[in-house]
Amino acid sequence: MDVLAAIDIGSNAVRLLINYVEACHSSLDCSFKKAAYLRVPIRLGEDVFTSNRVNEYKAARLLEAMQGFRHIMEAYGVSDFRACATSAMRDAVNGPELIKAIKEQAGVEVEIISGLEEAELIYMADSKKKSAAGDTAALYVDVGGGSTELVLYKDGRLHFHDSFQIGTVRMLNNAVQDKEKKRFAHNLESLCTHYAPGRMVASGGNINKTHKVLGKKNGDPIRPHELKEFLDRLSVLTIDERMRDFGLNDYRADVIVPALEIFHCICKQCPSIRTVYVPKVGLADGLIRDLYAKRLLAGTYNLEQ
Repeated sequence: MDVLAAIDIGSNAVRLLINYVEACHSSLDCSFKKAAYLRVPIRLGEDVFTSNRVNEYKAARLLEAMQGFRHIMEAYGVSDFRACATSAMRDAVNGPELIKAIKEQAGVEVEIISGLEEAELIYMADSKKKSAAGDTAALYVDVGGGSTELVLYKDGRLHFHDSFQIGTVRMLNNAVQDKEKKRFAHNLESLCTHYAPGRMVASGGNINKTHKVLGKKNGDPIRPHELKEFLDRLSVLTIDERMRDFGLNDYRADVIVPALEIFHCICKQCPSIRTVYVPKVGLADGLIRDLYAKRLLAGTYNLEQ
C-alpha cells in the first residue's frame, strides 16, 4: 500500500483527499481506497468574480487550511501529493502571490491548472468508466463554483473537452458573461447534434448531494425529469427552508439551485440524454490517479518485489 493525496483549491471550497493505493501495473485497475477527506468551504470565488482578488480574510483562511492539510498529510504518512487550483485562482490577480505564500508558509506547492486540464482530470477520476460503457456517447459534466467542464467520449475515444466560466458562485454573483453563455450554448448544441449522447456522467458536490437526497443507491442513475422536479421544489424555497426540508448545509443550500439549473439546461438541450450517472468522484480523485500513473511511468514503483 502507498499513501497518496490531492488538494483541490476550488472556487467554492478547498478539499483534501488521501487515498491508500495498492501497487499495480496500471492506474486503471488499481484499488484506490479513501483514507481521509476534508472540505473547507472558503468560497474564494465570491470575491474574485466581482473584484478579481482574494480578500485578506479569505487568503488567511486559505493559508490556515493549507497548513492544516500539510500536517494531516504528514500524520497519514503521505508519500506524494499534488495540489491544484482552478477557476477562482486562475482569475485572481493576487493568485501568484497567494501561491508563493502557501509554499513558503505551508510547504505546499500549488499549480494553477487550465480549464482543459481540469476537464481531462475529472474524466480520469471515473477510472472504471462503467458509466460510459458501450458505443453510446457519454457527456461528462462537472459543475463547480467557478466553471463547468464538458468532456465527450464515444467508442473509448475523446471527441471533445472544454471548460466554461459558468459556475454556481459566478451565477449567484451575476458574474457570468453573456458571451460565455452563448459559447456554452453553441458548443452544447453542436455536441448534441453530432453525437446525441445517451447518458450524462455528472460530478460535483451538488449533484452528489442531489443523488443522496433523491434516495439513490450507488450506481443508480437519476432521470432528467427527476432533476427537473427536484429543481422546481428547491427553487420556491428560501435558503432556511432548503436546509430544514432537505438537510442541506448553509454552504450547499444556495449553490445547489444554480448547479441543478446547469444540469437541467444540458438535459433540456440534449433530449437524447436518458440517464444521469453520478460516480461521486471529482478533481481530487483524478489528481491522485494521474499522480499514480506518472509515478508508474517514471519507475517509482518496483512491481516485481
